[in-house]
Amino acid sequence: MSKIQVDTIDTRSGTSTMQIGSTNTTTITLGVSGDTINVPSGVTIANAGTATGFGENNTPYFKAYTSGSTQQASSSSYLDPVAFASEEFDSDSAFASNIFTVPSGKGGKYFFHAQIEFYQNMYDCYVLLVKNSSNVNVARNKRQTDSSLWNLRTVTVSAIVDMAAGDTMKVKAFAETSDSDYNIFASQTTNWFEGFRIAT
Repeated sequence: MSKIQVDTIDTRSGTSTMQIGSTNTTTITLGVSGDTINVPSGVTIANAGTATGFGENNTPYFKAYTSGSTQQASSSSYLDPVAFASEEFDSDSAFASNIFTVPSGKGGKYFFHAQIEFYQNMYDCYVLLVKNSSNVNVARNKRQTDSSLWNLRTVTVSAIVDMAAGDTMKVKAFAETSDSDYNIFASQTTNWFEGFRIAT
């Protein structure tokens, strides 16, 4: 292998485009481990090919939703966890038995979001994001007066959470109703649980 040692490579006079590599080239390597490749201010990088290894790929990601039978719990008690029986997608097969578990090597900051629609003669309704066994965020749809009752109430909750490999996230629900029970219908369009990694 030949080695050329110079301080600057430039085009010849009258030529403004430089090409490195030609018909015999399959791989071009810039620098070695420990080097810094500097792109000065004002320089534009124009990519017309495929870029890999840059930025975040936001995996794992998942989305699950309620399906099958209506879920029911006693008034003033928790539905723990809310059952999301069907998956729309699950990049790392990390969602199972209604719980998301961070895969090995995939710790970082995650965004989670859940929405639940409650049905019955409702007073207050709560949806909770639970990391391992601790509540990390709670959202509430609260009655306006002691006598106000609603047949349908929708509650959404979201959070950005630091997660390590093996940590879990689930959704709990809680509601107070004038009846003995409250219900969560099986609906893909109103009840879901989703999340993805946003940073390592």
